Order: sequence, then structure tokens, then C-alpha cells
Amino acid sequence: MVGCKKVLLVFLASDSGVDGARSLFEEQSKNGAAEWFNKTVRNLIKKTQFAVPPLALMILASVEVEGVEQTICDLRFEELPLDVAWDLVGISVQTGQATQAFKLADSLRSKGYKVALGGAHVTLFPEASGKHADILVRGEADDIWKTVLEDLKNGSTKADYFSEDFPDLSLNRPVRARLLDRKRYFTTNVIQTGRGCPYSCDFCNIHVLNGNRHRRRNIDDVVDEVRRFSEHDRRIFFFVDDSININEDYAQELFSRLVPLNISWFGQATTALGTQPGLLETFAQSGCKALLVGIESIEPASRNKHNKTQSRSTELAEAIINIRKAGISLYGSFIYGLDGDTLSTPAAILDFIRLTKLDVPGINILRPNPGTRIFERLREEDRLLFDPDDISAYRYTFGQKMLYKPKHISLPDFIDSYSRLTSKIFTVRNSLLRGLLAPGAKTAVLLFNLFYTHLYALSRHDLKKQVYTD
Repeated sequence: MVGCKKVLLVFLASDSGVDGARSLFEEQSKNGAAEWFNKTVRNLIKKTQFAVPPLALMILASVEVEGVEQTICDLRFEELPLDVAWDLVGISVQTGQATQAFKLADSLRSKGYKVALGGAHVTLFPEASGKHADILVRGEADDIWKTVLEDLKNGSTKADYFSEDFPDLSLNRPVRARLLDRKRYFTTNVIQTGRGCPYSCDFCNIHVLNGNRHRRRNIDDVVDEVRRFSEHDRRIFFFVDDSININEDYAQELFSRLVPLNISWFGQATTALGTQPGLLETFAQSGCKALLVGIESIEPASRNKHNKTQSRSTELAEAIINIRKAGISLYGSFIYGLDGDTLSTPAAILDFIRLTKLDVPGINILRPNPGTRIFERLREEDRLLFDPDDISAYRYTFGQKMLYKPKHISLPDFIDSYSRLTSKIFTVRNSLLRGLLAPGAKTAVLLFNLFYTHLYALSRHDLKKQVYTD
């Protein structure tokens, strides 16, 4: 197209954790076989378990303006195509990757490219982000991105775009999955039905970024999107909503209508699903094979300290058992190191896992993300282990670095107890057993556990390095 403006949308790869799956420390193994094994595992993790497309960029790339052509570049799989004279390069910025994003933006601008920065970090910290961009896009960009593209076409772009209101999700904005190379991903079937969260857990910023009210898409539009996506990719569907069952009536109608489409799907839900028998049955009938549930803590003191109020710890085990009985495997996400936790907490977590037979137990270390209330509180209490005035000092890893001092446990004792806990949970034998006993998605459960056996060993290695070198 003559005179067409070309826009590149860039998704960054983490340099550690699930994308990088490598040590934070500089030393590299001189053992060729070991290095080959680690590289092979990294590639398998990307292709088999974690590699789903960046939905935010799929949404932006689906915004159509005549005379503008958009391309997604996923740096997990490809190099920047700088042989093209891009009129605008957009980079999605998460706080844990801010330093990496800003370095890339500065490099591109020095080469003469115009750069737009958006995403969670830019929305929360526009002043610091503005130093590295020609254009800032703050907040949910469903509506304002079209304005950016129109201004680009007309040569009248502004330095800052921000919508005072959240976009109306009831409006139909079709997402185009065919923009993606499906061979790169575990699945390209990534669906979002709503945004926002009525809860206010202090370690989470969803309610800050997307509001305390749950906004929902029109069910007809979601069903149509599932139907269109399945024509392109018949693999598993992934519903990315943080709590797909948060509105029981909406979820009941949506998944009842998906039953005839004969799909299989994964998603994220609250443990309350185990107390919603009608919805639980509908989930199973509509093809739900596995769910991630945020358990966070089974310690009442920790749940109260961090405003995790949506379910009582006494109800958790029964709810999880009920969900698994319905044929749905569960990834149960814990956070060890909350303010009510003690050195007796790991034993309680182990007992809970054995009782409920969780298919994939995720043992996370608290991440005090800048922009959350827990970050502000830990800063006031002088418990952060990174410079709170340098937001880019926060780094995302797969539990490979302690970012704060636990309240009731010394740092060496915490790292030792965390290491012993994960080494007991994640072994090859346990991985095989969990895959065999999983009520659904047996292969995925097996792979998750095997990969986590590798990743938690990496975490233990780096944490011990930290405590002995700091």
C-alpha cells in the first residue's frame, strides 16, 4: 500500500524466569552436556508450557485504521525486524522488565524510530516512562489506540494519550488471531471475557489498573470469538480472566452456550467454584480441563494481613476437592512469606497439598510490585531489598531473588525453609505421580510439574547465592 504507515508492536521476553529459565548470576556451566540440557529445557518451557500470545498486543493489532499496517513482534521467538522503516514502534512495559524496555526504547529512538510506550508500568509511572518515549499510552488502550493511529497517519501525534474512563467492554471489538504464527505457541486461542476485580488484595494491582468493578463483554461477542478462533486453531482455549467465575450468572450463561462448540479450555478461577455446584458442572460440560486458583495462604493471619478476604481458609480444602471430583485439574498458587507466615507454614502447606491432591502446587515468593499497597507498606517499614525510589530496580524472576525481608522469619531461615519446601514438592517422582493422578489435562500437569522441578531447582540455586553473597 503506497504511503501506508507501518507500526511494529513489540512484546519483550524476560531475561530470567519462565522465558529465560537461567540463573541470575553470570557464571555459565562449562559442562557442554549440562548447558545443552538447560537450553533444551528453556526451549521446551517456551513452546510447551508458557508461550501464549500477548493478548494486549493482539487487541491493539486488531484496531483497523485505513492507511496503517500493524505487525506484532514477539521477542521470545524473533529478532527486531529493523530492516523495515517503521513509522512507530510500540512497546508494552511491565514493571519487572522496565529497565529492559527503556533500554530498547532509547536504542530505537537513537536510530531515528518514533517509540510509543504503554502497559501497566507506563500507566502507574508515566513521569519516569516519559523520558524514554515519544508517545505515552496510559490505561486500557482499546479506544485510544485508534486515535494514536489516526494521528500518526495525519502527522499529528501527541506526547500523551490517556482516557479518563475505562473502555466499554459491551462494544464489539473483534480480535484477530490470524495475525499470529500459530506454530510458535502452545495455543493462539486466548480469550478475555471481562476486566476489573471487586477485591483489594494488597499484593495485587489489578483493582488499581482495571478498577474495582468487574466489567464484562457481551456474551454473544465472546461466543462468536471462540467460534472464529476455533476455525483457525483447534487446540486448547485459554480464558485469561483472573477470576472467570466472579459473576456466577454471567459465567453460567456463557459456558452453557459454549457446550455445543466442543472445545477444551483452561482458565483461572476462585476456589469459590467448589461451592457453586451448578456452575462447576457447566464448566466440566463445556470442556474445562484445568484451572489456576489463587490460594495464596492457608494461614488465617496472613489472609487477614493482606486483605485476602474472598474465601475462608477452612473452606479451601473442601472446595478444591470438589473441583477435582468434577474432572478438572488444579494449579494452586501459594505465596509463602506473607506477614502471618512463620517457619511452621511450610509443613502446613505440605499437609494441605497432600490432603487436596493439588495437581500443580505453585509456591511463590511475595513480589512487592511497585504500585501496590504492599510495596508502599514494606517501604514504610524499611523491609524492601531494592531501592524503592528506583522503580526500575524491581526485577521479575521465577522466585530467584528475595525482594523484601519477611516479617517473622530471618532471611537465611526463610530461604532455607523455602528451598526445603520446594525440593520436597517438586521431584521427578512426584511429577510423574501428579500427571498420572490428574483428573484432567494429564499431559499438561505432567509437563508443568517436570518443568517446575527444573525451575525451582534454579530458584534454590540463586536464592542461596543471594544470601551468601549479600
